Amino acid sequence: QVPLVESGGGLVQAGGSLRLSCVASGRTVSSYAMGWFRQAPGKERDLVAAVDWNGGKTYYGDSVKGRFTISRDNAKNAVYLQRNSLKPEDTAVYYCDARFDGGDNIVTRRRDYDYWGQGTQVTVSS
Repeated sequence: QVPLVESGGGLVQAGGSLRLSCVASGRTVSSYAMGWFRQAPGKERDLVAAVDWNGGKTYYGDSVKGRFTISRDNAKNAVYLQRNSLKPEDTAVYYCDARFDGGDNIVTRRRDYDYWGQGTQVTVSS
């Protein structure tokens, strides 16, 4: 098991910024590919961004390219999602996911992830 805990959500005005954090409690994630997903009410959970085991490779969904940045700090067992220029359509519950990966792969399909957290709510007001 890899217990993941997301934090940093909240209410923010459109155009603002927030940084989400995901920490693996009591477990190193240095061999894990990580991803951030989000789910808005009535919609499917979609991939926002993904990163390989050391941050060398990243992937972003089209709707967040240029606004969001995923990063990780393996020494802190943490992955982050810096979100700038927020829009009301970014309102969702954001989840952090992990998949054990011995290489430098990006994992983009939700079903390929093994672990995920409880999520953190982000609300962007117009």
